[in-house]
Amino acid sequence: MKYVPIPVALLEVGKPLPVDVWSANGQLLLRKGQPVVSEEHREKLHAHNASSTPADAQAWQRSYERMVHTMLVAGAGVEAISRAPMPSEIRTSDYVVGDPFNGGWLDLQEVLRGVLYQGGLAVSPLERLAGIEKKALHLLQADADDSLFCLFQALANTSRGYCASHALLCAVVCHISALKLAMPVPQRTALVTAALLMNIGMARDQDSLARQNTAPTDWQRTLIQEHPQKSVAILQGFGIEDAEVLDIVRWHHEPDSLNGLPSTVMARQVLAMADVFVAKMAARKTRVSLSPVKAVKSMVMGAEGTAQGIASAMAQAAGFYPPGTYVKLANGETAVSVQRGARANTPWVIPILDKDGVALGKHDCKETTTPAYTIAAAVATENVRVTLSVERIRKARAGIKGL
Repeated sequence: MKYVPIPVALLEVGKPLPVDVWSANGQLLLRKGQPVVSEEHREKLHAHNASSTPADAQAWQRSYERMVHTMLVAGAGVEAISRAPMPSEIRTSDYVVGDPFNGGWLDLQEVLRGVLYQGGLAVSPLERLAGIEKKALHLLQADADDSLFCLFQALANTSRGYCASHALLCAVVCHISALKLAMPVPQRTALVTAALLMNIGMARDQDSLARQNTAPTDWQRTLIQEHPQKSVAILQGFGIEDAEVLDIVRWHHEPDSLNGLPSTVMARQVLAMADVFVAKMAARKTRVSLSPVKAVKSMVMGAEGTAQGIASAMAQAAGFYPPGTYVKLANGETAVSVQRGARANTPWVIPILDKDGVALGKHDCKETTTPAYTIAAAVATENVRVTLSVERIRKARAGIKGL
């Protein structure tokens, strides 16, 4: 049998283990229900490459993801989550056989966050990452506008954690931009993988930075500068050998570096631009979010050569007002963008607040090419205090011609 290494460093001393623990060659080290009794015992387990069966590993990982989600919803900080050990209980439902990625974007976000938080200690990372990528591309190909809507809405919800939302949204923006640029399939695939994993070397700290109300410390600036190489080391530890994926991750902050592979220059530039584009639209306690149209303009202004073409493709692909972001209409109403239009500046929208700021009960899609519904300005997400129903939005979108 093939055994899966367990994150020994995350085992709590004195707590019963929810699985049998085996050595890499199949020797039983601990029975289910027995505890790690001391730090020395933990070190011995590590020396014997403590592992579990694939089924136990998958179930334990699902239990961990649920624990992290529960802690985030309860308002736990990243530091508290980083100290949390692997759970000592696994539900029967965690062992349910079937597609573990049969949900939507928020389900993928939860699974990806678990892998990013565990970093080099992640359980069965390659299998889980392959499942995430497959499901993400399926959702994106099924409905790109719905995908953008869900992820831009998730980006504003820091209670769910920022790192995974950022990664998924960057992956989507990279994919649709790469299609505009007619990049070959193998390179698009490498680009999406790199987008999902570029910040694994600082995932927990990325969430801390998103929440703190002060500028980054010197230590944090050093971490930001050094995390691409740390991320590469983690990916190599996972067993990822794709030279293009590793190169894109390594140089995503220095996309024009002459030290990288010549074949990945465009992919590196796309990821670097998507990374900044998404980050600028996420609010911080130290600054307000930048509107999509301003983020787009900041990409295009000053760009030259290949970078200018990439910026233009990304602007056309995502739109000036991507689904999930908010706008003020000429008639004074506030609306949410729900579908990209024929041009980058003419999305379909649903008015949600009247001119006095009162919530509208009915969801009707409007074309912003219509004079009364032209866009007057972008609205920062943090300034809109309305909870939207994704299902109601989808139902309203269904009436748009072509859907």
